Amino acid sequence: MNRRALNRATLARQLLLERADLSVPEALTRLGGLQAQTPHTWYVGLWSRLRDYSPVETSALLEGGEIVRMALMRSTIHLVTVDDARWLRPLVEPAIIRSTMGAFGRHLRELDRAQLVSAAVAALDERPMTFSELGKALAPSFPGRDPNALAQAARMWMPLVQMPPRGMWGRSGKAAHAPLASGLAEKPPQDLFLRYLAAFGPATVRDAQQWSGLTRLAEVADSLRPKLITFKGDDGRELFDLPDAPRPDPDTPAPARFLYDFDNLLLSHADRTRITGDTDYTAQGWGGDNNEQPRSILLDGFVAATWRIVVSRREVVVTIRPFRVLRATEKAAIEEEGTALALFHAPAADPAIVFQAG
Repeated sequence: MNRRALNRATLARQLLLERADLSVPEALTRLGGLQAQTPHTWYVGLWSRLRDYSPVETSALLEGGEIVRMALMRSTIHLVTVDDARWLRPLVEPAIIRSTMGAFGRHLRELDRAQLVSAAVAALDERPMTFSELGKALAPSFPGRDPNALAQAARMWMPLVQMPPRGMWGRSGKAAHAPLASGLAEKPPQDLFLRYLAAFGPATVRDAQQWSGLTRLAEVADSLRPKLITFKGDDGRELFDLPDAPRPDPDTPAPARFLYDFDNLLLSHADRTRITGDTDYTAQGWGGDNNEQPRSILLDGFVAATWRIVVSRREVVVTIRPFRVLRATEKAAIEEEGTALALFHAPAADPAIVFQAG
């Protein structure tokens, strides 16, 4: 499969060729979850993918616990259904442990897991806590230990959820955590690999490892060979896929789409050129001292510009910085989609689309 064929297959599975008539829980299952470490930017990911999307309804699901934000793939915060959280969290725990120990391991040597978890459960049974609060609550039980490291150990060994109002549309709050209300479920790693292919395939083993943060998935892929089909990419690497997954014609039209700053589409493959093309999109940020993560725009399925938005009471300004000279039809498509994006953020404000030199 060439790059363009991979592009269209991935866009189809990520609901970016055509907005879908799905509920939010259905979409999150289809998408493999949404990376959601920022409180609100991920709402754009759902808006770009779902027809007649309402962020208010998503907030209600978050408040009701039907969907949750928690550390999962790559030890980053993802938005998933609570049912998926129950089985994904145990499978990706090795990645969470590796990441946490890499940062805090020197403070956690010979720390008793059972004792730490027991103390954290007791502390969080009183109320949700920020990591700072949790560390202070744990410190008396572990004299001489760094409180912040203790809180991170709890995150590492327990399925902790960021509790609303954190992440709710039009509201927010401190990043307070509580244990996942539902119990954990056991599934084999093959289910993780299959879920990945359904959302991001065709893909290599390295791609799946990049998404999940796990290693040794080649053994998992080999065990699934009788159920899968394989292709070769332009670079000769073996690509695995589900037999009945969508693989549209490479010439299928792809509309202009706005991606949020940590959109799954750009972070779930070891080889990102199926979406970025030959452009180093990470070098196309806005610069300055805020280390801002680029928010990308797709044209014909590939990253072609970055965008930023400023919302005020009377006006919403969406500023576009293209990587190249845009054709008139491309500029018109961005203006149409950008105007809709501005109204999504503030329906009563006046939208303004501004194109800036790269």
